[in-house]
Order: sequence, then C-alpha cells, then structure tokens
Amino acid sequence: MEEIMSQDIYFGTEKKFSFKRSALNAVTRLHHLLIPNHAKKMGRKLLLTPVRTKPKNIEPKGLIKSKLNSSEGELSLYQLGSGPVWLMAHGWSGNSSQFFPLMEYIASQGFTAVAFDHPAHGESGGEHAHLPAFIEGLNAVLDAKENVVGVVAHSMGTAAVLECHHVKLEQVPLLLIAPVLNYTENLFRSIERSGYSIKLFKAIVGDIEDKYQRSIDSFNPYQRLQQRTSQTIIVHDKKDRFSSFDLSKSASDYIEHVTLYPTEKQGHGRVMSSKEAMKAFDDLNT
Repeated sequence: MEEIMSQDIYFGTEKKFSFKRSALNAVTRLHHLLIPNHAKKMGRKLLLTPVRTKPKNIEPKGLIKSKLNSSEGELSLYQLGSGPVWLMAHGWSGNSSQFFPLMEYIASQGFTAVAFDHPAHGESGGEHAHLPAFIEGLNAVLDAKENVVGVVAHSMGTAAVLECHHVKLEQVPLLLIAPVLNYTENLFRSIERSGYSIKLFKAIVGDIEDKYQRSIDSFNPYQRLQQRTSQTIIVHDKKDRFSSFDLSKSASDYIEHVTLYPTEKQGHGRVMSSKEAMKAFDDLNT
C-alpha cells in the first residue's frame, strides 16, 4: 500500500486525490503532533519508497549485467555495445529496462550504452530514494566509467543529471526525455495536492538536508540547464501529464543551446523509445 501511495503522491492528479485529501491531511498532522518520530518513520516509508516496477522490455542480446558498490548501496548496471559511453538515468519508480530499445539503437551506432538502476529501484539495493540519493548513485557510476561522451536521462533522472556536479558531466551533450525542470516546485505542489501534512513533509526533508548538507531549495534544474554550455535536446510529449511540456518549450525558446523535439501520443513513458528520441541521439552525435 505504501509503495502505491508513493507513486500516486508524486504522479497523481488533483482530481484523483480530491476525495481523500482532507482525511490524509488530518491523519498526518495529528500523527506528527502526537508521535513525531514515528510519524517521520512512517512518512519516509510512504514518501521515499519507490515502486520496484517489473522490467518493461526484453533484455537485448549481448547485454552485460554487473554490480557497483556506492554510498547508497549496491547498484545494478547494464551495458550494451562497444565504443564511447553514453550513460542513461531513469526516473522515479522506473528502471533501466525502459531504456533497452534506445540502448540497442545506441549500441548499433558504435557506442556503449550504460544504464543503471537508481538506489531502491529495479535490482539495486536500498529501501528509500530521493534526489540526493539519485545524485550520489550517479556520481558512483561516473567514477567507475571512463570515456563518457553523453548522457540520456528521463523524468526525475534529468533533475539528478542537471544537479550533479561531477566533472565528467561538464561538457557532454544531454538528451533529456520528459524532464522535470521545476523539481522543487513540482514536488511541493504534488505533496500539497495529495493532502499530506506539509509540516511533516518538511521535517522528513530536513533530515535528508542535514545528511547530505544540501537544501532542497537549492535544487533548480532549469537554472542549471541555463548555466550549461553543451548541446542539449529535450524530447517531450505535448500531453505529458506528469512533467511540464510548457517548461521544456520555454527552455528551448530562451536557452540558446537547448532544442525541443516534441512528440504526440507518446505520454511520459513510451516517449523513451520514440523515433524522436533516436533522432535526437543521432543529432547529438553529428
């Protein structure tokens, strides 16, 4: 039940939550008032536990699986092809199998596609996840891989890539699929929409901020994108219900090095294996 709620809070719609908003708000506020430590423990279980979704696609022939130790636990890596490395980062409650079709295409073009399951996702270790954990996992993979020439990221994985300060990411081109460019705003709006106690949520976030020594208010993927100088292509469906297409269009309109490839009827997930995503990869390598 907790995993389903976690998915719904981050990706639900206002209409979906309207009937339970008041009840959830009252229960979580009272819980936090009476038993604050237990409320935070249950809140972490509810809000920081992604759904471990089953593989979305069949494993491509020649796929190499491996494990990598990180500060966030053991990570599962998936590698296909040979040549310079394109690294791939999935989103919340996703897994690397979502990239398999694109990985096959990348490998066919003379590159190595490397995907990994974020902490508490897919076949990686860990119980809880959040953006700082995503970033630490990404740092570990970047430390382990040489000749990284580009990155593909989806949804919340795009926020992790843009907020990551690893030197290997400074000048590489980015392919951002259905990006979450307003991460903090989107997160708090989702929590408010669900009815969950904002005060309790801030207490949970505060513990994460203390551990990683970074404020949630410091996360601003759109601003990080503005500060980059390498070529970036965004592939985003016009009717995406979970991340803002309008914000992607704004980035394309106002940031010189950013180009938007819009799609239709691909949604938030199918767009990862769309022809536009493959064309974007080709264009970033010409």
